[in-house]
Amino acid sequence: MIGHGADPSEVVIVIERTSGPAIRIVIAEDQAIVRRGAALLLSMEPDMEVVGQARNGVEAVELAQLLQPDVVLMDLHMPLKGGVAATREITRAHPGTQILVLTTLNDDETVFEAVRAGAHAYLLKDAEEDELLETIRALKRGESRLTPQIARKVMDQFRRLAPPSQPEPQREGVATEPLTDKEEKILQLISEGMSNRQISNTVFLAEGTVKNYVSRIMEKLHANTRTELAILSRKQSRPE
Repeated sequence: MIGHGADPSEVVIVIERTSGPAIRIVIAEDQAIVRRGAALLLSMEPDMEVVGQARNGVEAVELAQLLQPDVVLMDLHMPLKGGVAATREITRAHPGTQILVLTTLNDDETVFEAVRAGAHAYLLKDAEEDELLETIRALKRGESRLTPQIARKVMDQFRRLAPPSQPEPQREGVATEPLTDKEEKILQLISEGMSNRQISNTVFLAEGTVKNYVSRIMEKLHANTRTELAILSRKQSRPE
């Protein structure tokens, strides 16, 4: 609202916050225009708050330590410290902070390294605004997201590094418990990039029940993240 007698060129936008704490976000991006544009977009959402902006991986790690955000939007190619190294440091030191990697289809090897570093979600830089917002909210709910395009790129890199002719080595002293039919179905849906809510609608189970299934699958397959489950599923189902 513009007050009486105020300069019409100075407009103050007041955003009403929803009940409950907003999702606290740090944006790590070396391109100022992209970084500020993302900050403006996210700040317009009533359930989100941009608490910091980093110009490189070093600043991203420092801000994660200082601010303890819920989500970090992480560019992979930044000066001083790349996004993969920053992701690795943040996920190790602050497991409660979710990393959303923003990448391009040309980043095959780097995306694969980001998977191994523990990032929780991956989006292309040309993703729609709604997809970015929903992914951030999904991370806050404890879900992970792996788009089909990114999944294919990761699996292409995996195949190059681990040829099918090479048998998968068993972890010493660790036995893999077989999955039930229901667990196999849920694992397949995870590999297709579905969220817990989407899976629950597909298999007609409560979302909380699906979450419990995912936890058991991760335990059986000795996977640390939901993304690793997606990769394992695609590796197991590929033609020999």
